[in-house]
Amino acid sequence: MSEFSYFEIFKLAVPETVLVIGALFLLLLDLVQLRGHPAEFRSAFLATTTAVVCVFGIAWLQVIPQTGSVLDGMLVMNPVTALVKQCILALTALTALISWRVTFTRHLGEYFALLLLATVGMLFLASAQHLLMIFVALELFSLSLYVLVAFNKESRQSAEAALKYFLFGGMAAAFTLFGLSLVYGLTGQLSLAGIGQAMVDQQPDLLLYVALVMTLTGFGFKIAVAPFHLWAPDAYQGAPTPAAAFIASASKVASFYALANVVMIGFGAQAGDAGWGQFKSGWQPVLAIFAALSIVVGNLVALTQSSVKRLLAYSAIAHAGYALVGVLANSAEGLSAVVYYAATYALATLGAFAVVQVVEDNTGNDQLESFAGLKDRSPLLALCLMVFLLSSAGIPPLAGFFGKFFVFTAGLKTGSTDLGLLWLVVVALLMSAVSFYYYLQVLKRALVLEAKDVPAVFKVNPTVLVVIVLMAIGVIVLGCLPAWLLPETGLAAAGH
Repeated sequence: MSEFSYFEIFKLAVPETVLVIGALFLLLLDLVQLRGHPAEFRSAFLATTTAVVCVFGIAWLQVIPQTGSVLDGMLVMNPVTALVKQCILALTALTALISWRVTFTRHLGEYFALLLLATVGMLFLASAQHLLMIFVALELFSLSLYVLVAFNKESRQSAEAALKYFLFGGMAAAFTLFGLSLVYGLTGQLSLAGIGQAMVDQQPDLLLYVALVMTLTGFGFKIAVAPFHLWAPDAYQGAPTPAAAFIASASKVASFYALANVVMIGFGAQAGDAGWGQFKSGWQPVLAIFAALSIVVGNLVALTQSSVKRLLAYSAIAHAGYALVGVLANSAEGLSAVVYYAATYALATLGAFAVVQVVEDNTGNDQLESFAGLKDRSPLLALCLMVFLLSSAGIPPLAGFFGKFFVFTAGLKTGSTDLGLLWLVVVALLMSAVSFYYYLQVLKRALVLEAKDVPAVFKVNPTVLVVIVLMAIGVIVLGCLPAWLLPETGLAAAGH
């Protein structure tokens, strides 16, 4: 490899390089300089430094946009990839800032370093269009997330959640690796572009279908779609709340974009058809079944939850099903819709978890009853929670409404019939009405019911409150002005 090639690789990987250096710097700084300082100061300083590192990565991608591909698709940069990376970095920065006052661990340097290392894996995953790089990036951020879930050493529930997450994640890795190895064996290619060309001439057979199903199953575990969702509720409830928020937001953006790349670029020729009465073998019917199961199971089981974090976990499963409708579109419009949906959903979910963290810190748990009287205890928090949950429910003019609108519209334009995936869109619309009920159960307690116990007023760290308000404003702005995000996404997707 020539020196010029190394320089090209470095140019495409500047944000990742900066994050790795930042993670090592945080570890060294906390070990050498900060251990003697109070935990509150250490946490605030490290959170700020983590956010600054992420902002530098966003600025680099914004000011010095790069395009190109090296090493047969191991690192690919185009406008849509840059946008996805900026979303991931922004979500990481926000996660660090809501961790301004970490109380669940003394190992603060390690915690924030793991946030950055997980983000590095997500950034590489967003850039990867090569089977080997996709698998390595998946495992890099997954290993970091396993540790983050278990970071509260004093909580048995945290350890149990991490063990379940690790076991399910290991199983997912095995499915993914076996599926990708079969794809390589069938096509002789590792790059998604090369696989896509080979798939055009590939005759459908049993081995090809096994490869497709195993690959999609592995990704199904990562994005927590039914029936591969069983780890998610326990992980969300048992993990420290900022870690759960990070899993529910940034990792979903990276995973959905990677899945869209794999099926649209690599498996596009073997899509099949999932239209009603027009089923044809391929990856579309498999993902359509995953989507329908996720939408139904996620929404119905969420109705029975008394823990708000578990409620948000089942809600996330349902939202994974909604996002898959955009992936099923197998088009530039579908890719654009998936990126918008994933980014706006992640922002609303991160904000909701931030509010849950405040309630949990003040009451000691995340049960529905703990949210009673939130309007009196912290009116601003109650207002922000309303914005986040109504956006997730798809109420206009918030971002969640347009996210659903775009993915459903893209889904109706796919398939061999004029109706496209109408049956799946109808299921999604009906279940969206169900989701409105359980979101209202939380809002009813926060905005209508009176608090029955102390504290009368919640203590909220000013920095965390400012971040929560900014996220709520972001949800409103992206809903009122969706064109701020969509044109760049759509333009990039058109040339993808």
